[in-house]
Amino acid sequence: MSKKKVSIKQAFKTIIWPRRKIVFIGLILIFISRVAGLVLPGAMKFLVDDVIVDKDLQMLKLLLIAVGSAILVQASTSFLLTRILSVEAQRLISILRAQVQRKVLSLPISFFDNTKSGELVSRIMTDVEGVRNLVGTGLVQLVGGTLTSVFSLIILISISPSMTAFVLIPVIIFALVALKAFQYIRPIFRKRGVINAEVTGRLTETLNGVRVIKGFNAEEQENKMFEDGVERLFLNVKKSLTSTALITSSSTFLLGLASTGIMGIGGYNIINGHLTIGDFLSFTLYLGFMIAPIVQMSNIGSQLTEALAGLDRTEELMNMEPENDEENRVVQLERTEGNIVFNNVSFAYEKGKEVLHNISFKANSGSITALVGSSGSGKSTIAGLAASFLTPGSGMVTVDGQDLSKVHLNSYRQYLGVVLQDEFLFEGSIRENILFPRPDAGEEELLKAVDAAYVNEFTDRFEDGLDTLIGERGVKLSGGQRQRIAIARAILANPKIIILDEATSNLDTESEALIQKSLAELMKGRTTFVIAHRLSTIRKADQILVIEKGKIAEQGTHEELIQKEGRYFDLYTYQARI
Repeated sequence: MSKKKVSIKQAFKTIIWPRRKIVFIGLILIFISRVAGLVLPGAMKFLVDDVIVDKDLQMLKLLLIAVGSAILVQASTSFLLTRILSVEAQRLISILRAQVQRKVLSLPISFFDNTKSGELVSRIMTDVEGVRNLVGTGLVQLVGGTLTSVFSLIILISISPSMTAFVLIPVIIFALVALKAFQYIRPIFRKRGVINAEVTGRLTETLNGVRVIKGFNAEEQENKMFEDGVERLFLNVKKSLTSTALITSSSTFLLGLASTGIMGIGGYNIINGHLTIGDFLSFTLYLGFMIAPIVQMSNIGSQLTEALAGLDRTEELMNMEPENDEENRVVQLERTEGNIVFNNVSFAYEKGKEVLHNISFKANSGSITALVGSSGSGKSTIAGLAASFLTPGSGMVTVDGQDLSKVHLNSYRQYLGVVLQDEFLFEGSIRENILFPRPDAGEEELLKAVDAAYVNEFTDRFEDGLDTLIGERGVKLSGGQRQRIAIARAILANPKIIILDEATSNLDTESEALIQKSLAELMKGRTTFVIAHRLSTIRKADQILVIEKGKIAEQGTHEELIQKEGRYFDLYTYQARI
């Protein structure tokens, strides 16, 4: 995964430039605000040197009107800045979250196998938040602060070049210290995103696995693990706070030193008649206007550094290769018969560690292919290849003669249905879960799927029927009930090719009898791959592949394999005795 940092130039091009009109309006508003802010210190000179000395009430009125108008302009522009830029920043955050989530879902199954779901949630929801400081008031305040400092500097030079020169020395030193500190802070912010994602990921797992934790009395163990995570997060935050505190303390000391020097130089010049009291007061106020944005810019700089660190991690995700390679997967399936052929297929999850070795077989349209064998033999990997979740390392899987690795995934998966061993149900109602593959399906189609999977056998006993809420991952239902909902979902999808991975593994004897009937209906006319440990459920399969150590050890019908008295015979007779 690339560790390349996102540059200011890149962030400007991708984030700021597309919103240049809004940012430009913000710059105009902050320019007006900062110019209006310069009215007060300028008015103080006239108040002290002219109005008070000459007792000029007319000029006093004009000064009050000017200052009051400037304050009104400042308040109005401040409101408009927040209304325009902050809202746009939040809109950008929502757009980026949607883009990152879309990108994540486009990544291959192997990515999810190696990444915690909680970590991905953190990266989608948290990492993009920093961009509010690029499009929001942060960047505009940085530019506005620079303008204010420049304007103030020009006025300071016009009042007293010598005092201005004295002030610039500590300001330049402070700028160098801040620049160095920001280079040090950025990796800290980047690491914070990693730690936060890890802690969030573990917390998500803990909450999802609370029954296992309580069942093994492991609460204290999980508490300790979470405490260790938040401690690492604290230490990271502590390090960044120390760095920002160094910047703030440096500014306080250096700029305080400058102010002390100005008091001495200004006092000396006033005593010798080289400077009026009004000029000195005006100089002091303008000095504050020049210094305040510089101090503020150090804080904004931290925010921008944090934003870029978040964009670094977001960019890593966005640069990952999607599952559906648009350049190579160019074949669109207008229709499919469902003829699947494996031709010398080998596959490895890790380089040099093959789990399948030269697998070859045909699954004709409408046929049932059963995959049996010991755990870890490669059955699920073959099913994953047939489902296009995996791509062969060598050899080829074809559908209707087309190389599956060249077929556009959406055009293939529209004909695919899956019922997995670890059936996943979404929080919501039974109805919503069954309708998941086809939300627009009619009530008649829904009820047919419900009847075919014998879901109504238990929903008729529920007060809310199909509208019963089932909790997260269907926790309020039994394993058999969840399985039947998953099968009803597959029936409603009406696929041409179906993968059944231990589809009856969670069923009691009574439920299994009902499901076998519905599965027979589901598999009729469809190319089906069945992974089953219960060999009694696959006796009617058109072909049975006995997979051992990544190879096809035996192949044939139930009767043929029984007659061979080989590995399948051993497995079948062993189960029959249990």
